[in-house]
Amino acid sequence: MDKPARLLARDREWALLCDFLADPAPAMRIGVVSGRRRHGKSFLLHALAEAAGGLYLTAVREEGRGPALRRLSAEIAAYAGLQPESVRFEDWWALLRNALQVVTTRDALRRPLLIIDELPYLMQHSPEVPGILQALYDETQLSEHPPIRLILCGSAMSIMHELLSGTKPLRGRAVIDLRLQAFDFRTMRAHWGIESPEAALRVHAVLGGAPGYLPLAGRPAVTRAADFDAWVTQTVLNPGRAVFSRSETEFLLREDPRITQHTLYYDMLSAIAQGAGTPSKIGAALGRERGAVTYPLEVLEKTGYVTREQDLLRTRSPHITLTDPVIRFNQLVTMPQASVIDQGFSAEAWKSATPTFNSKILGPHFESLSRDWTRRFAHEILPDGLPGTVGTCEFTDQNARAKHEIDVLALALGQNPQHPRAEIAVIGEAKATLDRRGGADLARLEHLRTVLAGQGHRTDRAVLALFSMNGFYPDLLTAAARRSDVLLVDLAALYGDTQALGLGG
Repeated sequence: MDKPARLLARDREWALLCDFLADPAPAMRIGVVSGRRRHGKSFLLHALAEAAGGLYLTAVREEGRGPALRRLSAEIAAYAGLQPESVRFEDWWALLRNALQVVTTRDALRRPLLIIDELPYLMQHSPEVPGILQALYDETQLSEHPPIRLILCGSAMSIMHELLSGTKPLRGRAVIDLRLQAFDFRTMRAHWGIESPEAALRVHAVLGGAPGYLPLAGRPAVTRAADFDAWVTQTVLNPGRAVFSRSETEFLLREDPRITQHTLYYDMLSAIAQGAGTPSKIGAALGRERGAVTYPLEVLEKTGYVTREQDLLRTRSPHITLTDPVIRFNQLVTMPQASVIDQGFSAEAWKSATPTFNSKILGPHFESLSRDWTRRFAHEILPDGLPGTVGTCEFTDQNARAKHEIDVLALALGQNPQHPRAEIAVIGEAKATLDRRGGADLARLEHLRTVLAGQGHRTDRAVLALFSMNGFYPDLLTAAARRSDVLLVDLAALYGDTQALGLGG
């Protein structure tokens, strides 16, 4: 099936789902689709159901068991060409069995498809649903049955991830487990129609790549960097907007039933946003013992709100960061200014918070996108092609008694992280300052390469990469033009408007 024109990107996801439908295997096959709220799961699955002639059913959070059975019964009847009120199933056995039967008789030329969206909402009042689906699946394996394709979807990440684990009923019964991610930063820019790379970077630093935020913003997107301040105050800092960051953060945290003590979780998110990157530091920021934050941290990780980033070269505790930019913005900008914003002074609040945004949000976000560029696009220009694992590292120069951090580190393809003699493909630094990068920055990277080589790492083919928001001084441009080991990436190159400079070109 051709991907609908209204679906931006998602080529790999669409191809995977089409292969799932086209699988010639008989009987039922199950696929699981999960992802954070606003990532476009329902949009994608609606398009699939439309293209395949499938039946799309979705649960509703506030709906109880009885109303859900009545509403879904009516939708099944309508799909079968009957009057909605003519069918009423009294339990999930009858409803699900008939839904599967209906999709097998709708169109003999198409693969029968049933999609159940937001499954965790059904499980809140009807936890038996996965077990019933397991029994129905097993029935189809015992004798000849139509090749039904069943897709289960949900936004409560911890529940969806456990759906196929341990002793859960559906363990071992799904052939795809698709976790839909947000758009990458280039696709997000195209989705929003933003002309300026600087404006695109700033909007992405606030909302990330979740495609669902564009319609919620309710106003024309930023086209120039000069428009950004007004856009912020009229959207994510506007309590009257659906995309107001405080309302959105509360909505996201309510999505998963495991997050219960909201004050504790808010405090933990704020501590992480402020830079507390280990359980001990998070506990200290909250005035609690390390053990008191262990379980809540596990919940935040399983629900997808925090990420543990491993050092690529050394075995040490992973660094904990926030996954969702809008939550980071809320904890660092909106919450400290809440009383002023609620009184209608969003512009004044933003002016006060701009230094925090630049140092604690924009700077780290630029570093993150520089690593993302290295993962996704650097192979187009690197002499050795696709790099391996990309991340950060911290190490000590014993001779100089100095500690160094590398913003962008890429291992050579096939190298294992934390190997004592790993081959390094890229050593990079990313700066979101107003200053241009110059020869001193290159000299620092050369020194770091020498130190890493002295510690046993293979750096003879490592490229020295400098990422800058505001360009480069002439001396650095001259050096990059004549050297095959220096790469310069500005915002235009980051977003694909121009080519990165250097590598002797």
